[in-house]
Amino acid sequence: MGLLACPLFAGQTRTWSQGDYAEFEKGIVKNLSLRSDGPISLAPRLRELYDTSSPYLWALAQDSKGNLYAGGGTSAKLYRIPPDGKGKVLAELEALEIHAIAVDSKDRVYFGTSPDGKVYRMVGNGKPEVFYDPKAKYIWGLAFNSKGELLVATGDQGEIHRVAADGKGKVFFKCDEAHVRSMAMDAADNVIIGTDPGGVVLRVSASGDGFVLYQLPKKEITAVAVSQDGVVYAAGVGVKQASPVAPAPTAPPPVTPAPVTAPGAPVVVARPTPQPPASLAPPGVSGGSEVYRIDPNAGPRRIWTHAQDVVYALAIDAAGRLVVGAGNRGSVYRIESPTVYTALLTLPAAQVTGLLSGRDGHLYAATGNVGKVYEIGPAVEHEGSLESDVFDAGMHSLWGRLSFEGNLNGGQIAITARSGNLDQPQKNWSAWSPPVTDPKGARLNSPASRFVQWRAAITAGGDGRSPELDSVDVAYLPRNVEPHIDLIEATPPNYKFPAPVAAATGAPQQSLSLPALGKRTAGGGAAASVDSGVSPAMQYAKGYVGARWLASDPNGDPLVFTVQIRGANESEWKLLRDKLAERYYSWDSTAFPDGEYRLRITASDAPGNPPAEALTAQMVSDPLLIDNTPPKITGLTAARSGTRLQIKWRAADALNNVTKAEYSLDGGDWKVASPVTRLSDSLELDYDLTIDAAPGEHTIAVRVQDDFENLAAEKVVVKP
Repeated sequence: MGLLACPLFAGQTRTWSQGDYAEFEKGIVKNLSLRSDGPISLAPRLRELYDTSSPYLWALAQDSKGNLYAGGGTSAKLYRIPPDGKGKVLAELEALEIHAIAVDSKDRVYFGTSPDGKVYRMVGNGKPEVFYDPKAKYIWGLAFNSKGELLVATGDQGEIHRVAADGKGKVFFKCDEAHVRSMAMDAADNVIIGTDPGGVVLRVSASGDGFVLYQLPKKEITAVAVSQDGVVYAAGVGVKQASPVAPAPTAPPPVTPAPVTAPGAPVVVARPTPQPPASLAPPGVSGGSEVYRIDPNAGPRRIWTHAQDVVYALAIDAAGRLVVGAGNRGSVYRIESPTVYTALLTLPAAQVTGLLSGRDGHLYAATGNVGKVYEIGPAVEHEGSLESDVFDAGMHSLWGRLSFEGNLNGGQIAITARSGNLDQPQKNWSAWSPPVTDPKGARLNSPASRFVQWRAAITAGGDGRSPELDSVDVAYLPRNVEPHIDLIEATPPNYKFPAPVAAATGAPQQSLSLPALGKRTAGGGAAASVDSGVSPAMQYAKGYVGARWLASDPNGDPLVFTVQIRGANESEWKLLRDKLAERYYSWDSTAFPDGEYRLRITASDAPGNPPAEALTAQMVSDPLLIDNTPPKITGLTAARSGTRLQIKWRAADALNNVTKAEYSLDGGDWKVASPVTRLSDSLELDYDLTIDAAPGEHTIAVRVQDDFENLAAEKVVVKP
């Protein structure tokens, strides 16, 4: 539809732009990854390996042959999943859940159960046997050190046990926390643990010496991971309980590691009554999650946070990047840097409860709600799409050129669009437009309407590399809509607005600040021209009258105003001011006869439109008065009665109430005089007052004023 064929579409061309994470996240994403700094790319390839039929899986491990082992609940079943995905139940116990699995150098599988707290080992005949009983309720983690010793993380006593190959073990480290909730080993055989409910991350040396690396603001450390260069990552969830006695407010302490404890001494953290970790009561805990990077050389730093997602798992991928598994939307994130992350993909399950960096660059995920095992990457999906959210232009609009920014990387980005007049795409929207594949864009053939939506299809190149889409722009031209004038208000008499230019210097003047008029904003996607309702302070100027008005333009066009005036008995409007940019005006009314007048304000959007397309709106004010004539004082008399004087007069005004009367005896101070009715509420008022006066001649002066501060004065002399 051409512009010349639609004269109602006028004004400035606008652009709907989307190019950041928050905007893309509102759309429907399929097989795409979203980086927090904007680009969209194909997601790692996702393949469902095995459906265990368990409600939840909590642990994953892999042997040297590539077999995966998964365990969870609500029944303690151990699954083996070979590379071909044809998994089976390897063991089933009467316990409730399996939260930890480890595989030794001989590919023997160990797993810990809860809440009966035992470690089992699969023996040659394929049956599990109790390998070690730590006399604890929960087994949260299992890991082997370089000597082949098995480390067992427990709750609700907050202990780590070290177990030799013959199954004999003892407490290796004890902290004053209810749960050693998560555990990992670094290259130097240090044990990295995360606790609950204090949210403490500790490093425990091979000799059993503990060192607090950091205490997170969160209650529970659900996962820890260690990179090859010794950087520790920790995920915290849950809100800590308030202390019984609130400490005095202080500035937050610097983020530094806590002092080393004495060798062999327990690490002391305030310990409440042991409770099961809240994260294990799906669908999770409130308060969101935080992930910290604890660098040996740079200290702790928060690198990721989410207000809703609950982090259950961390892993280091083949490229050394941290991968985060969360619920309750099945999200997997990758941390690219301390300030940038990628929402890699969303799994069909509600919670990503386990992550394992496996062989050949594959990443494996265990899930809850439902309990499945997935293979992620390293190759990317061949195709993906993002269907944007619906854009509301606020009014009927012409849709112009659609363009985008991105890197094709040998692949293809194809973007289509559709439009309609309902806020949700339905069958009565237009069909999708032909695809735009050139970043320079092409003009859309979508019909003029109020709403529009785009859909991007991304296809990998022949070498498997993913294109990257940075932003999408859609040009549009709203239908020109006439301005609105919603209110005209007369300002107090005898005050004027300052000139639009910088105020001239001079002596301070009496000023009057007016309250804001009612505010009005135009809806829709257009950047509406909004009147704030605020006008500048007025300066006292006898004889001036004025008005201000509330006006806006739905298209956001700049407005100019014409101010006209007409008397009560006149038929023609007279120009006061033309091409006025301000939404207020005042003028010297002394050149106008007293009487009732009306103003007509005309708003025009001509500054933002071609002359033939400009639209106007008009509004006529309520009557306003011009009154520069003072009241009249008649019948002023003064008569002596003994030691007192009786003074009488009448005050009358043609247009306004008489608002104030005063008298002065012999040039003394002015004193207020009340009318006979005691109420100053009429055009005509009578005054009768008696005052004390010494014998002799006296001069009495009276003065009255009306609503417009017009003042009249008279005097009378009383002879002895």
